[in-house]
Amino acid sequence: MQDGGDRGTIGGELLQSSLQSFDRMLSQHPPTTAASDVQGTPQPAPIRLPVMPVAVDYDLVIVGGGLVGLTLACAFQGAGLRVALIEAKAASAAVARGQAYHINLMSSRIFAGLGVWEAMRPGVNPIDEIHLSDATADQPVRFMPQDLRTPELGYVAEHRVLLEALQAQVSQCANVTYLCPVEVVQTQFAEDGVTLLLRQDGQEWQVRSRLVVAADGARSPIRHQQGIRTYGWQYWQACVVAFVQPEKPHQNVAYERFQPDGPFAILPLPGNLCRIVWTAPKAEAEAILALDDAAFLAKLKQRFGEHMGDLSLVGPRYLFPVQLMQSACYTRSRLALIGDAAHCCHPVGGQGVNLGIRDTAALAQVLLQAHQQGLDIGSEAVLRRYARWRSPENLVILAFTDTLNRLFSNTIRPVMLLRHQGLWALRHLPLVKVLALRLMTGLLGRSPDLAKR
Repeated sequence: MQDGGDRGTIGGELLQSSLQSFDRMLSQHPPTTAASDVQGTPQPAPIRLPVMPVAVDYDLVIVGGGLVGLTLACAFQGAGLRVALIEAKAASAAVARGQAYHINLMSSRIFAGLGVWEAMRPGVNPIDEIHLSDATADQPVRFMPQDLRTPELGYVAEHRVLLEALQAQVSQCANVTYLCPVEVVQTQFAEDGVTLLLRQDGQEWQVRSRLVVAADGARSPIRHQQGIRTYGWQYWQACVVAFVQPEKPHQNVAYERFQPDGPFAILPLPGNLCRIVWTAPKAEAEAILALDDAAFLAKLKQRFGEHMGDLSLVGPRYLFPVQLMQSACYTRSRLALIGDAAHCCHPVGGQGVNLGIRDTAALAQVLLQAHQQGLDIGSEAVLRRYARWRSPENLVILAFTDTLNRLFSNTIRPVMLLRHQGLWALRHLPLVKVLALRLMTGLLGRSPDLAKR
């Protein structure tokens, strides 16, 4: 949302400067392995499985039953493809995860296209206004639905709400086999398919698939086993997250406040709860997490402000590391990466889970079109269509969030003047404001068919 050009030309150069900044930093950071993020870690030798009878055949196996994996499975309902969804954790444990997400407009449209949005909607809170502010500037930027001519600017939902709706939808998909809790022990890729060795309660068996989709997280074992390199870095920051109950109504307003040590976000949830995402240098974040509840709330009140009255802490606090990561490739023959297995970005702007949801819609569209054309959905030629679609789009967001964080998380005077110009442009130039909003809400770039239903 910030740029270094004249006030009249800031909007047109925003994404270009973000990408140039990202590329310069990328050239200074050698690739790392996915499992260790340590330069030069040797790649594992290919695993050779014992020859055993093939027990079950699938067209597609999705490894990872989180939000992204479940969303992809739902996209194949009634499509004529045999799908297996494999999740290592018990469904109840996954639902209990204490997390909440910003769901942008594109993700909500994808969920609507899948037929799950109505089930999610009672537990989702709309965002009717966004306040963007800088600790070194006087006036905040206010984003309103009329800026985009949409009913809302986005939504906020707990992990539990989204996951339960997706799990219920998958249970209605006759062509999807949900294997949970089941562990993927080994994978062996061949020219004509993939063999997976699975384990549950000490029992092992094999399944064979035309394609494997890795939705198994930022430290994806499948990506690592296949020797796919990643580029990026760990940030000097970490995030403290918590649920709080303010004394006064949150009015469906989301706040993104930039401080010299990192962004501070307040996200409105149903029941007048708020989700706090407090980014700070790692040592400071660890110290904040270690405070007792009274000391934490006192420190939080200083950052949160007085506009919602007294605050009550609801549930435990958590600390999350922050990293930027882009896989060197999203696909290989018989393999596709989606979600955090393919990329990770800074949490500023709440883009992470939305990139993964958009990955699923794009991959599903590519695979369904290939299936209808009688093509091999696991072939490199087909999968390359997905990579060409999503890799550059994700790179734009990675560059944008990285540059945004670096612009605001410092006190260098020329940089402060630069971001003040950007905030001025957002307040006074409608084209710049709409461009920033369309980027944050997922409405820039190619729209998948699921979002148009």
